[in-house]
Amino acid sequence: MTKPIIKYEDNHLLIVEKPTGWLVQGDETGDGTLTGWATEYIRKKYNKPGNVFCQPCHRLDRPVGGLVVFARTSKGLERMNKLFRERTITKTYLAIVDGVPKNPEHTLRHWLDKDHEKNKAHAYSKPKGNAKEAILSYRMLATHSKISLLEVTPETGRPHQIRIQMRENNTSIRGDVKYGFSKANQDKSIDLYAYKLEFEHPIKKEPIKVISKPKWPDFQAFINELD
Repeated sequence: MTKPIIKYEDNHLLIVEKPTGWLVQGDETGDGTLTGWATEYIRKKYNKPGNVFCQPCHRLDRPVGGLVVFARTSKGLERMNKLFRERTITKTYLAIVDGVPKNPEHTLRHWLDKDHEKNKAHAYSKPKGNAKEAILSYRMLATHSKISLLEVTPETGRPHQIRIQMRENNTSIRGDVKYGFSKANQDKSIDLYAYKLEFEHPIKKEPIKVISKPKWPDFQAFINELD
């Protein structure tokens, strides 16, 4: 299995490139996690005895690859959580989707709830019950052979948000059979990738921009040119 890669590190934060197939935190499978890997990395590198503080500030679904932020201090965690809560951190994803979107650039708005037993979200076009509003914007970057490469920027952070909103847009993410794509990827990944994070460092107050690019042969030349 592909190993994680450190993309940014200081005394307060650790940003890691998560390979597809890795859990961020533990579940009923008991499989190893990115949090466990990051904690052990800190323990070994700095020869830390006892408990090591290393907490994820957000999550990515298991079949999704890309950037995950960890806090190395309680102060860092509290302030990063504030950035996510106030939506002052920009997360940008890349996705390969089925077909060509009707609108090459658009904002999607739905209301989502999640069936936790089935681990699947449901989308509605207007408010319903306890469903929470989900907003994202996308723009088409390239297309060929009945698939398209999209840049996706979620404004909210709902479970499975991008996956189900892409389905509702009639552009399911490649490999995502749970949300409408016809065929699974061989490695059980889906072609959704958290490729860019931009925010003001919560302690240092300096701009942070971290990029990680997926390896998707269909669009690799184009992806390599992104910044």
